[in-house]
Amino acid sequence: MSDQTKATPSSNPTVVDDPYKRLEITRNPNGSLTRNPNRFPNTSATPDPDPTVPVLSKDVTINQTTHTWARVFLPRQKPLDTNKFPLIVYYHAGGFIHCSAASTIFHVFCSNMALELQAIVVSVDYRLAPEHRLPAAYDDAIEALLWIKTTQEEWLTQYANFTTCFVMGSSSGANIAYHAGIRVAEEADGLRPWKIRGLILHQPFFGGSVKVESELRLVNDPVLPPGVGDLMWELALPIGVGRDHEYCNPTTTKGTNLMEKLAAVGWKVLVTGCDGDPLIDRQVELVKSMEEKGVKVVSHFRMGDHHGVDFMQPDKANALFLVLKDFIASATSVTINANVE
Repeated sequence: MSDQTKATPSSNPTVVDDPYKRLEITRNPNGSLTRNPNRFPNTSATPDPDPTVPVLSKDVTINQTTHTWARVFLPRQKPLDTNKFPLIVYYHAGGFIHCSAASTIFHVFCSNMALELQAIVVSVDYRLAPEHRLPAAYDDAIEALLWIKTTQEEWLTQYANFTTCFVMGSSSGANIAYHAGIRVAEEADGLRPWKIRGLILHQPFFGGSVKVESELRLVNDPVLPPGVGDLMWELALPIGVGRDHEYCNPTTTKGTNLMEKLAAVGWKVLVTGCDGDPLIDRQVELVKSMEEKGVKVVSHFRMGDHHGVDFMQPDKANALFLVLKDFIASATSVTINANVE
């Protein structure tokens, strides 16, 4: 796969159709978006102790001013060997412009992950671009981590093992998890008594000013063609910022220097992906750059599939959960009692 990371000028043709129509958005004169409200339906939390529900969930406010909140997922069945669950802080996908923690695809994904890994999942709802361009989502991600440290939320104080915490995201959420992780790594001691053990970057969404081979090979990808990704970055990055800014491209000189913070703190990092994703070459290059900077990184790249497959097709997520189970166990040197077979 190493030969796939060769760069090709971005002047090559990309997607042939209108990315605004593909994303079902309209740009308003004031710069905001009108989004199709039916594109990503929502699911309500299930906080009541209904015996038929294997994972309970409830919504909690993080910041009333910025309207940020989180959905907490708690497995009904307690762990076999302890009363405490590992804690996974999760940031959803959506290209920085779509979805929320209440979106059905992420409600189902997080509920299944909590059940299969026997972990508490805190799914963070952050502000979206372009109404709130980066680094707003990174700021919200950091605030959520600090909120977890001080909250008196009963499900967390009673059932979360704060010495076994992981920061995770999918796609753009993995980008958020990555940058939040780098920022919080500088002040990791300030998070005590809870301890981050690692970062989980699930099909992370990164880019650059030069197209890589996988983006050209999958130029007409039905899920995330490069033209759609280009528009997402245009809407998410600060105005006037280019595509090689470290928010977008972590493999530039400045971006790789930031990786040294992850190496210094000693967290393990998992990067997952598949070769049916136009972003695969960028993900492979990310892993290589981390390795060169001394980050304790492991990767799991599988054949076939597509970007977002694990939350778009929940029946395929068990393979991912097995990988997560092994990673959590290796990062904590303990065995996680997962329901995955």
